[in-house]
Amino acid sequence: MSARNVLLVASVVMTGLMGGLFFAWMVSVIPGLKRVADHTYISTMQSINVAIVNPAFVIPYMLTPVLLAASSVAEFRAGSDRRALLLAIASVTYVIGVLGVTAGGNIPLNNTLDAFDLSTSTDADSNAQRTAYESAWNRWHALRTGASVAAFAVATASTLSLQENE
Repeated sequence: MSARNVLLVASVVMTGLMGGLFFAWMVSVIPGLKRVADHTYISTMQSINVAIVNPAFVIPYMLTPVLLAASSVAEFRAGSDRRALLLAIASVTYVIGVLGVTAGGNIPLNNTLDAFDLSTSTDADSNAQRTAYESAWNRWHALRTGASVAAFAVATASTLSLQENE
């Protein structure tokens, strides 16, 4: 397998891993959290917000668009314009729809939730905080999930003609 194809496969796999993570969260964690009390919800999300910042998440999260862009450039240089375009579209979709949405939507909400002091809050305070956070966070998450799955689909589509311009 050529270095170009290794880069292509790595790009697609990384995009798939991120799309899978966001999708799995949407269909398993979010429905599960909807069933817990406000205090438990806030405590759990505060804990997850700290735990998610680790190399196993951050490296693929940040490396995915770099790999997609690098693969797009490699394909363009090799004369595979269609594949290059699809990979560029996947990269832009990921940057705007995943990185942008996370930075502009999810992270500000997480920061607000993380600043909330559960130890001094009343039940009404916890309910108000959850209400302000949960539905907005879930909407942003659904958007980035859709973008990550779309980026994965487009990146995967780029592989449908691997023999092209080898």
